[in-house]
Amino acid sequence: MRNRTPFAADRALDIVCLGRLGVDFYAQQIGARLEDVTSFAKYLGGSSANTAFGCARLGLRAGLISRVGDDAMGRFLTETLAREGCDVSHVGIDPSRLTAAVVLGIEDKDTFPLIFLRENCADMAIGDAEIDEAYVASAKALLITGTHFSTEYIAGVGNRALDHARANDVRTILDIDYRPVLWGLTKRGDGATRYVASDTVTAHLQKLLPRFDLVIGTIEEFNIAGGSDDIMRSLTEVRRHTDAVLVVKRGPLGCAVIDGAVPGSLDAAFNGAGVKVDVLNVLGAGDAFSAGFMSGWVRGEDYDACARYANACGALVVSRHGCAPAMPTRVELDYFLAHASGIPHPDRDATLTRLHRVTAPRTPRDEVLAFAFDHRPQFFVLAQQAGADEARLPRLKQLFVDAVARVEADRGLAGRIGLLCDDRYGADALNAATGRGWWIGRPVELPGSNPLVFDRGRSVGTTLVSWPAEHVVKCLAQYHPDDVIENRLEQEAQIRTLYDAVQASGHEMLLEIVPPKSLPRESDTVLRAVKRLYNLGIYPEWWKLEAMDEAQWAAMDALIAERDPHCRGVLILGQSANVEALAQAFQEARGSTACRGFAVGRTIFEAPSRRWLAGEIDDETLVRDVGAKFEALLDAWQDARAPRTAAESWDACRAAAPALR
Repeated sequence: MRNRTPFAADRALDIVCLGRLGVDFYAQQIGARLEDVTSFAKYLGGSSANTAFGCARLGLRAGLISRVGDDAMGRFLTETLAREGCDVSHVGIDPSRLTAAVVLGIEDKDTFPLIFLRENCADMAIGDAEIDEAYVASAKALLITGTHFSTEYIAGVGNRALDHARANDVRTILDIDYRPVLWGLTKRGDGATRYVASDTVTAHLQKLLPRFDLVIGTIEEFNIAGGSDDIMRSLTEVRRHTDAVLVVKRGPLGCAVIDGAVPGSLDAAFNGAGVKVDVLNVLGAGDAFSAGFMSGWVRGEDYDACARYANACGALVVSRHGCAPAMPTRVELDYFLAHASGIPHPDRDATLTRLHRVTAPRTPRDEVLAFAFDHRPQFFVLAQQAGADEARLPRLKQLFVDAVARVEADRGLAGRIGLLCDDRYGADALNAATGRGWWIGRPVELPGSNPLVFDRGRSVGTTLVSWPAEHVVKCLAQYHPDDVIENRLEQEAQIRTLYDAVQASGHEMLLEIVPPKSLPRESDTVLRAVKRLYNLGIYPEWWKLEAMDEAQWAAMDALIAERDPHCRGVLILGQSANVEALAQAFQEARGSTACRGFAVGRTIFEAPSRRWLAGEIDDETLVRDVGAKFEALLDAWQDARAPRTAAESWDACRAAAPALR
């Protein structure tokens, strides 16, 4: 079916969604009654917000009109939307109301208890500032959900937005989004009931229907709009009130698109085939469906394409935990559409899961310049040698954070600065560093272990539960591709365990490969180690590797480009190299596309730390000395990356070396 909808050209936004925006608290124990759930995952929620999020993730220029409270949950929502590329300039902040929330459970494939916590919530108090006419007019289309006509006040807001749309050639969409509890038709705690007949709601919706160009709903939702328990009678009644294109969601059967007269049955309408997958959670699948449909509709694609996108998006979300974070990117959607018949369990497909992880927007990290002080035995030895109490080490690492902050400010390195820090001596330092936008790596390995052992026990996934999402999981493995098979297999099994754990936790992973000195080394040993791990299906976001010559860097670049084009990059490790060797290492890597920075520690901290622990310098001198060494290393890196002749490069190395001593 041809999409004949006319859209205005040269609009800043493809679509603006108006309506619900809240926090979803999803039960993590699948199969448990909501009464028995012990922990929840926090996600973006609300039908309109989910749809706007999904549209942005699929490449549309999307915006949201809503409100949040002046609270942490509201900031979480706006930051999540903005990170996805969704415009939040018209998400207002309500000083007197809290952000809406929903608590949800997953008991089985058909039972999804939920409680709406929406008493006088912020998103039901949208005002004139949010529905600014110029903003509505900047879009090709405006989508409103039925919930935002459920009270007299919010219905007035929705109708004013529709007035703006109609006056400015903006196409309008109604997602019926019927929740009886939000219309006051069930007791407040009964959010799970999806359908209650109501002449009042039917009459209210029918007054609105003439104002829309497209109406989307499930069979139950069209029944409430049409006032019948027979879908064809309901659709006939809906058609009496509107000429809009009607899109009926049919679950695993797909969807029916009716552009014109209502046929004798849904099967006689144009139908986009559904995608059969194993269902985990239907909550939010309709929002994903709408986002998928919109991604084709506002681009003028035919209804066959719109339905394919919509049905596939819905199928992906029903197989996953949560709604907004489960929505696909365009790359992921295209892969799924090409292979859907062979992927009955999208949540278990390794390729699809990886695409979902790496093609969604991530904090840009084109360069990482990291001060590494995650060492543990080395600091213990420093304290012993200085005759200092081990209890002073946490304070030392906190001062390192002060030094990093000072360097960031002085050098204008926002978005590029980083550190590596442990939680044994550096827990307070980690807390002080978190939330600043820094790249933060945190070790999980037991220092010196070979084969690899995790510092907090074998259940590394349990360890990661308490880590902030922004922390990068760093693991040093003394791994050699030619090691005796028993040791190599144990190493690989442990690395695989960690890789699987971060896939579940959502953390990024930094894998540091240092071949043990007891085994023979060739120039390509590290390259072959990385290749072997790729062969095993292990794709860390970051690698931390020792210095290499130009030829090996070129080979590493080629390997990463071939095996993992989504890799975030390689960081050069210091490994107690002397200053001249480290500066030369930067020069050797200057032409590498995969090398994105460094993570160096002892070159920076060893001498100042020894003096501080011995009581020879005070806190301020330590911060200044550590900062100076870090800055000198930054100079060496930046000099190596600056265009120059070979002779100039060597002179730069020699010039940088004295400052680092």
